[in-house]
Amino acid sequence: MSNETRATRIFAVALSGIATLALTVSTSAIAALGGDAATVVADQVHINGKLVVSQTQKYTVHEIQAPSGTVVREFASPAGIVFGVAWSGPTMPDLRQVLGPYFDQYVGAAAQRNRRGPVLIEQPGLVVQSGGHMRAFVGKAYVPEAVPQGVALDEIR
Repeated sequence: MSNETRATRIFAVALSGIATLALTVSTSAIAALGGDAATVVADQVHINGKLVVSQTQKYTVHEIQAPSGTVVREFASPAGIVFGVAWSGPTMPDLRQVLGPYFDQYVGAAAQRNRRGPVLIEQPGLVVQSGGHMRAFVGKAYVPEAVPQGVALDEIR
């Protein structure tokens, strides 16, 4: 095999690897909250967890358990939109992943807090409650206007 052929093959393999990486990165950056139910698979891959799906009349719950023991639940409306997420476990989930396009709004609101302790953010279009301590974190976030009619907010847990 000539050096030119070898270089061409190496370039093709590298290009294929870069394309795969780009697809993986863009897929894992897809948001959970506010996204469609198809984003759950990206979240499962990102979390590297086990997925269990359960259905109620009002919504579907996609529960992902990470190897760390942290559980993330994504609540999808009958239309397939993730209207709420909840988490619990020994570690915090990647909130950038879980909150998706709402992450910057969350960070901005959290930065304005001048105290420690549980987080409660209630803004138009986003509610986040988070608390706990090392090895025992809990929280939830939801988009109020996306919550299906008849779903009580305390069901998001």
